[in-house]
Amino acid sequence: MSPAPQILVLDEGTSSTRALVYGADGKVLASCSRPITQHYPAPGLVEHDADEIWRETLACGRDVVRQVGGPDQIAAVGITNQRETVVAWDRTTGAPLHRAIVWQDRRTAEACERLRAAGHEAEVQRRTGLLLDPYFSGTKMAWLLGQHPVAEAGEALALGTVESWLVWKLTGGKSHVTDASNASRTMLLALDGAGWDDAQCALLGVPRAALPRIVGNADHVGTCDPEWFGAAIPICALIGDQQSATIGQGCLQPGQTKLTLGTGAFVLTNLGVRRPTDPGRLLGTILCDVGGVRQFALEGSIFVAGSLIKWLRDDLKMLLSAGESEALARSVPDNGGVFLLPALSGLGAPYWRPNATAVLAGMSFSSTRAHVIRAALEAISHQTVDLAAAFAGAGAHWSALRIDGGMSANDWLAQDLADMLELPVERPSDVETTARGAAMLAAVGAGLHPDLAAAASAMLPATEAFTPATDPQAREVRLSGWNQLLAATE
Repeated sequence: MSPAPQILVLDEGTSSTRALVYGADGKVLASCSRPITQHYPAPGLVEHDADEIWRETLACGRDVVRQVGGPDQIAAVGITNQRETVVAWDRTTGAPLHRAIVWQDRRTAEACERLRAAGHEAEVQRRTGLLLDPYFSGTKMAWLLGQHPVAEAGEALALGTVESWLVWKLTGGKSHVTDASNASRTMLLALDGAGWDDAQCALLGVPRAALPRIVGNADHVGTCDPEWFGAAIPICALIGDQQSATIGQGCLQPGQTKLTLGTGAFVLTNLGVRRPTDPGRLLGTILCDVGGVRQFALEGSIFVAGSLIKWLRDDLKMLLSAGESEALARSVPDNGGVFLLPALSGLGAPYWRPNATAVLAGMSFSSTRAHVIRAALEAISHQTVDLAAAFAGAGAHWSALRIDGGMSANDWLAQDLADMLELPVERPSDVETTARGAAMLAAVGAGLHPDLAAAASAMLPATEAFTPATDPQAREVRLSGWNQLLAATE
């Protein structure tokens, strides 16, 4: 019996792991989600249990395969993942050697500063498109090697980001691979390189022998062991979550831009086949590599977005639910002079201040929790305005912004972004576009669609637009207050 034209997507995020099944027409046929435990062993350190990631991802995958009637319904698997998070494991036993070091983790800040002080950052950016920051995978790998040296682990040592770990587990250890988009986040791949960069590996002290093979984003990279889902299903797509969301938003042409509002907030502008040469304080990254054609993107990363609302809800008990934030923001006419610098994990683009900490400013007896919550949402817009200026400075002006991710369901925030950016903001009816992008790539890899343009035509949902209705004076007051806060905390 030939498989039905359905795609299983494994979407391994920062706070949860999900599995979804898509039809070739883009319809979501089944879904399952499970939380991932966050470990914070010390300030600035963020870890995940790699075995838990595997167990929960497998459980979700099995659940949705059952929902659609079994493995005969699945033509291919696509995987998308939290980028920069690193796993080290023993090739012989398959056991993780340490908890996964999460992208938010700042433990290698001093190592990055030493490399910067030694004058390496300009060359690192020229080669890789990235800046010297603990955000990226390479220094995390070097740290793990320091805990489990190659001399001790020998040829058994394997390093990889989360998609590498999942493919290894799914294929029973037969495939140790990573895709071009995830590889471009390690500081170990030149943007126009086919393989790992020897100079970068030497600079960071990461041996090539421990690294996975780099593949395209719609390649057949292995086959799931029948033990997991009941059949040998081919794995036909791998892609980092933000690149996947860009594709899932249909940003396939140069200049098209998306903002994903998840745990963090990430802007990518499609540059086409033009390699970014002068990104300034932004990042040059590989968007995708399909059929041997590599496309690039310019990226700005805000480290804290949905995680800020989660922190206000769970740790400060200022919200009963994340959804309550919209009603509270609407309940006051303005922020009452309250501004929040959400540097709970440092500040990302375009500031790059890894040691910055969060600040709540402008409080008085008249301040309420509604003002604080509104200031938290406004901080997303303020940072996005700064990113828009940085993108313009790098020659990538935005004409519109497509938003997605869990926080984009907040209508107040969507309108505030339009007002502060003075640009139209578009939102798809299905805001979980990260998994959709991986489904589109897997559909191409499995031959269900001939290319991404055809997949987009068949699989993208309808969109809703938010038109700017800017109050110029109120906008100026807010941006002035925000810039004063930034200056005061330098």
